[in-house]
Amino acid sequence: MKFADRVRRVEPSATLAISNLASELEADGVDVVNLSVGEPDFPTPENVIQAGKDAMDAGHTGYAPSNGIPQLKAGIKQKLDADGLDYAEDEIIVTPGAKQALYETVQTLIQDGDEVVLLDPAWVSYEAMVKLAGGDLKRVDLAPHDFQLEAGLADLAEAVTDDTDLLIVNSPSNPTGAVYSDAALEGVRDLAVEHDITVISDEIYDEITYGGVTQTSLGTLDGMADRTVTINGFSKAYSMTGWRLGYLAAPKALISEAGKLHSHSVSSATHFVQYAGVEALANTDEVVEEMRAAFEERRDFLVDLLADHGVDVAVPDGAFYMMLPVDDDDSAWCEGAIEEAHVATVPGSAFNAPGYARISYANSKERLQEAVDRLVEAGYL
Repeated sequence: MKFADRVRRVEPSATLAISNLASELEADGVDVVNLSVGEPDFPTPENVIQAGKDAMDAGHTGYAPSNGIPQLKAGIKQKLDADGLDYAEDEIIVTPGAKQALYETVQTLIQDGDEVVLLDPAWVSYEAMVKLAGGDLKRVDLAPHDFQLEAGLADLAEAVTDDTDLLIVNSPSNPTGAVYSDAALEGVRDLAVEHDITVISDEIYDEITYGGVTQTSLGTLDGMADRTVTINGFSKAYSMTGWRLGYLAAPKALISEAGKLHSHSVSSATHFVQYAGVEALANTDEVVEEMRAAFEERRDFLVDLLADHGVDVAVPDGAFYMMLPVDDDDSAWCEGAIEEAHVATVPGSAFNAPGYARISYANSKERLQEAVDRLVEAGYL
């Protein structure tokens, strides 16, 4: 059997591999503290679940309009309007998850030899998506700047040229939790305009920020509306990971082209799930705030707990991750941590950040305490 070269360019997702290993250990009766998964540990809000059930009962189980049902696109537009973004409803494609929105965007924009710039540490699937599209990667390391883009703008300016076709920005960031400042985003804008670069702004964690820090949408900046693709979804803020619902918003020309790929691949997002999305956007503000506040409390708890053991970390301003400094061979450290301490984390190398492990604090304070205790006892902290 012959396989396409494109699939040989990529490796399986490192985050899913660790999660699968944790599941295997748990199936064997091992108690694993799983700090590897990028998934809220809260249930989907009950009213959202009910909206999905009601939609099924109402018969919304067939094909949906390819780019999304009108009610959901109207709700998404209202959310984008509140964020200061000016997209029409026909400039939105609803997708089965934000990952699919990213994949469709990269496939639409990038072909063999096109240059794509990533800000490291970067979410594992960006690299795979670019390679599948045939693009060439150029990477900018933000680790020396405590993962902050503002301090790394000079490095970014050195990396991008008139040959750069696409820049991917993720704020709040997976895996670092960094929220890029307005000054940093203005620096991105200046470079994008100067070199005529399209920018993907992945804002999937935009509702999860701390300490009064807010996320600015890149597309709101002068000169960026026509060159920004805004990606978002429902998995993180509304604890709807398994529902698979996301969207991209972009100028009409890109929507027209991406819509072809969308219609010939996934056809549409699941019909009744889109009604659940309508409810999530309209009636979950209180629940979303409760989850955000819980994540902030856990962040502070874990930062203090690590400091008690002499471990300093770059304190994240958003999402629910932090980067833990570990041995140079971070893959070996993570393998040992799960095998000996039964604590699952993700090697920083998976995000092009060797010497770190990504911790997800989407877990209870009791389990975070247990994880640190186990790592200390096993000699990993």
